[in-house]
Amino acid sequence: MQQNNLHSTAHLAVNAALAASSPGRPVTPSSTGDIVLQGWALKKRRKRMQGFARRYFTLYTSGLLSYSFEPGQPPRDQVLLTQAAISTARGRRDIHVDSHNATFHIKCLSEEDFDMWMTAFRKILAQEIPKSRRSSLARSATRGVQLGRAAMLVDEMGNTIAELDDALATLEEEDRKRKRASTRSKSEGGHSREHGVLGLFRKGHHHESPHLALPDTGAAESPSSSELLRRMAAALEQLKNQHAALGKTFHSYPSIDTTASGTAIGSPLPSTAEEDDEATRTPSTAGPGQKRMSAFSTHSGSSVWYDAPEYDGPEEFLLDVTPPADDSQDNKLDYTDSRMTERTDVTEAGSSTGMDTDSESEESAEKSITEEPTVIHRRTSLPSGPVGDEGSLFAVLKKNVGKDLSKVALPVTFNEPLTMLQKAAEELEYYNLLSQAAQSQDPVERICYVAAFAVSTYANTKHRTGRKGFNPMLAETFEDVRMNFLAEKVCHNPVIMAWHAEGEGWELYATSSGKTKFWGKSMEIIPQGTIHLKLGEERFQWTRPSSFIRNLMMGTKYLEHIGKMVIKNTTSGDSCALDFKEGGYWGPTNVVAGVVTSRSGDVLANLEGKWDEQMARKLDSSHLHVLWRITPFPKNAAQYYGFTAFGITLNEITPDLEGKLPPTDSRFRPDVRALENGDLDTAEREKQRVEDLQRERRNKGQERAPRWFAQVGDEWLYKGGYWEQRQRGWTDVEPLW
Repeated sequence: MQQNNLHSTAHLAVNAALAASSPGRPVTPSSTGDIVLQGWALKKRRKRMQGFARRYFTLYTSGLLSYSFEPGQPPRDQVLLTQAAISTARGRRDIHVDSHNATFHIKCLSEEDFDMWMTAFRKILAQEIPKSRRSSLARSATRGVQLGRAAMLVDEMGNTIAELDDALATLEEEDRKRKRASTRSKSEGGHSREHGVLGLFRKGHHHESPHLALPDTGAAESPSSSELLRRMAAALEQLKNQHAALGKTFHSYPSIDTTASGTAIGSPLPSTAEEDDEATRTPSTAGPGQKRMSAFSTHSGSSVWYDAPEYDGPEEFLLDVTPPADDSQDNKLDYTDSRMTERTDVTEAGSSTGMDTDSESEESAEKSITEEPTVIHRRTSLPSGPVGDEGSLFAVLKKNVGKDLSKVALPVTFNEPLTMLQKAAEELEYYNLLSQAAQSQDPVERICYVAAFAVSTYANTKHRTGRKGFNPMLAETFEDVRMNFLAEKVCHNPVIMAWHAEGEGWELYATSSGKTKFWGKSMEIIPQGTIHLKLGEERFQWTRPSSFIRNLMMGTKYLEHIGKMVIKNTTSGDSCALDFKEGGYWGPTNVVAGVVTSRSGDVLANLEGKWDEQMARKLDSSHLHVLWRITPFPKNAAQYYGFTAFGITLNEITPDLEGKLPPTDSRFRPDVRALENGDLDTAEREKQRVEDLQRERRNKGQERAPRWFAQVGDEWLYKGGYWEQRQRGWTDVEPLW
C-alpha cells in the first residue's frame, strides 16, 4: 500500500512544492500552505455507472484541492484550483473542477456545504486572477513545472506572431487608404492613423526590436511606408521560422500552430453529429486583413463567432439546470455516435492491405455484386484543403459548460467534408484484421486480432481534434464495397445510426449514438452502443471508452482516449481487457495495454502498443508478435483536414460506383461536396437548404423512414435487401436533397 501511494502521489503532483513533499503520506501544511477548508462531500467515481462515493476533501491556501478516504489518510488525487475551470449548479449542489490533470465531479451534502465550499474556492480564485492577467511571459514562468519554460515560450512566440500578423495586415490596409487619400489632399488623417496602429503595437511589447520599431511617419527623413512594411514582413517571416524550429524540438508538445488564423489543420472536432435542424446562418464575406465570421440566429437572438482570447487563469462557470423545451430541438446540433469519436470524431487510418482493391466478399453470390474487371485508381488528395478561419471553439463552448452539446449549433466552418456515416466507415479501415482473425485456428490468437482491430479504429484521430462530420439526414445512407459496408441514419432525435459490414469469414454490426459534454477546459465524448462481431460460430462484443479533447481554452488541442474496453467472447467466455492509459506531462502518450483471460480468470496473453502506432502480443520478455501497424499518413495530410489516405477516398465517386449508388448516398450531399471543393458560401447555403427540406417533410408528416435496418429491442439490425436492390437499380428511391 505504501508503494502504491508513493507512485500515485508522484504521478499526480501539480506543483513543485507537492512534487518535493514526501510521497505516500498525507499532504502537510508545510508543503502546500495552511488548510482553508476541509470536510465530507460526494465525489463521482472514475468508472462509469458506479455513482458517487463519500470522500474527505481538503483545500489549502496554495489552491490545492485533494481528497482521501478518511481524514489523515494519504491523498488519492488532487488538482490545482489556480489552473482549473470550476462549473457549478447550485440547485443540484454540483461542483465540477476541470484542471490540466484531472476532473473532479463533486456533489455537496447540503446547500450550506455548497455555499461554504464555493466561498472558499472563490477566495482562492480572487487571489490568483490578478496574477493570471499579468504579462504572458510571467505566466509561463509560473507554469514551468507543468510544460517547461521553453515549451511555454513557443506559445508566447505564437501569440506574438499572431499579434504582429494582425498589426501588419491593419497597417497595410491603412497604407492603402492613406495613398488613396493623398491623391486628393495631404491631410493628416492617413498619417495619424498609421501612427495609431503602431502605437498600439508598441504598447503590447516592452522589448522593441529595431526591425519592428517604426519611426514617426510625420518626419521628413522617414523611410517610405512600403519600406517599413517590407521590414515588418521580413521580421514576421523570420519569427515564424524560429517559432517552427523551436516547436519541432519538443516531441512531447503537440503540433505548434504558427498561423494567425488558427485553422487547426489535423485537429478536427470530436466525432460529434450535427443536428439537421440547425439555425439559419448568414455567411459573411472576408475582407483584407479580416477573419471570416459566420453569423447565425437562434431562438434567443443572434451571435457572431469571434476568436476567444487566450487566458489560462482560473475561471468559474454557472451551469443552466433548466431542461430544454421539447420544441427547441429545431436549431440544434447533435454531437453523437459512439463509433465516431472520433467519434469524437473517432475515425481511423489507412488500410494495411491496400485501399485500391475491392474486398473479396464482393464476389459472393448472395450479395450479387459484379466483380470489376479493372483495378480502381483512387485519389490521393482532396480538391481543396480547409478554407477560411475555423473560428474559436472555446468561444462557443464556454456558454454551454456542463450541457449536452447536442443542443449547440455550429457553422459549417467547424465541419470536415465527410458525414458521420462516412466516418463510421473510416473506422473499419483495417478490416483485414478480422479476416486474419477468422482464418486463425488458435482461439487466443483470434481474440488478439480482434483486440488489435478494436484499437485500430482510433488510429485516424491522430491529427484530428478540431472539426466534425456533417450530421446525416434521416434515411441517408452510405456504402463502401471494399468491406460490404452499409450505414443508415435510423433516428433523428436522438441521433442514432446503424451500420453493417462483412467480409471473408466475419460479420460486424453496431448501433451508434452518444453524447458530448464540455467541462470548462476539456470536452468529453461519451460513446453509446455495443459493437457485435461474428467469426464463424463465435460471437464477440465490446463498447468503447470515453474520449477527451484537451486544451480547448488555449494551447494546442489534442485528443485522448481514456478508459477500459473489454472485448468478450460470449461463446467461449474468454475476454480481453484493454486499458487506454491517460498520458502524463513527460511520460509516453496514447499507450494501450491489454490482458487476455480465460473464463476461469487465467491469463492467456498480454498485449501492448499505442492506438496511433501499433499493437503487439508479448511472446516473452524479448519477443513481440506485431498484430497491427498503422499505415503512414500521406505527406500532405496536414493540408487536407488531417485525413488518412483511406479517409481521402471516402467521398469519391469512382468509375465502379457511377450509376450504382442510391440517391440517398452521402456522396451526393451538395453541402459536403461544396466544402470539399473549398466553396464555403455554397456549403452554408446548401446545408441550410438540405435541413429545410427535412423540416418541411417532418411538418407535412412525410418524414422518411429507415429502409435497410429494423429495430429489435434497443438495437437496429440490418434486414437485408440493399445489395440485391443495388443490382436492380434505384428507380423507387426518392432523393433527400
